[in-house]
Amino acid sequence: MKLICVGRNYADHITELSNERPKDPVLFIKPDSAILPREQDFYIPEFSNEIHHEIEVLLRICKVGKHIAPEFAHTYYDAITVGLDFTARDLQQELKQKGLPWEKAKGFDGAAVIGNWVPAKRFTDHNSLNFELQRNGEVVQSGNTNSMLWGIDQLIAYVSTFFTLKKGDILFTGTPAGVGRVASNDYLVGSLEGETMFSLKVK
Repeated sequence: MKLICVGRNYADHITELSNERPKDPVLFIKPDSAILPREQDFYIPEFSNEIHHEIEVLLRICKVGKHIAPEFAHTYYDAITVGLDFTARDLQQELKQKGLPWEKAKGFDGAAVIGNWVPAKRFTDHNSLNFELQRNGEVVQSGNTNSMLWGIDQLIAYVSTFFTLKKGDILFTGTPAGVGRVASNDYLVGSLEGETMFSLKVK
């Protein structure tokens, strides 16, 4: 199983980090060891002083696919949820300045939070899903999939050009604006269409 992540897929998030708007989706991969076990707290790693939360809509791939046409992309995933792409922002900036890969800042243990899966068929329009992240009871990130630069079907088609999708793979579709630093004792709650998909404590 692999976790395929999309960066810079919301214009407001690109702006808040002063990044350049890409011509194509930005892709990176997290190892499966990055998945935070369910019911486990998130521990801030000692190598970073600036871990940021990034809530995203996640898709679970349900069959093998390569060079998938956009019009068939909807048949390649069967479940949806939200999750967190935890990012060591200080380390990421250091690596970017040196022209080095981001893996250490994105793929460390616990850096991928996966919420409870919901059957994709529950939602009639996957291109208009509301989601949000609360930190200590306050909404810090909110978005809708209709604001993606590249929609779900486009992403699946594009990703499958480079990586064969396999059953069980997970696609992180990008984060909206509002990313920010987490601190010890923070309580994070992620929801999709008003339904809580995950909750966790930061240590």
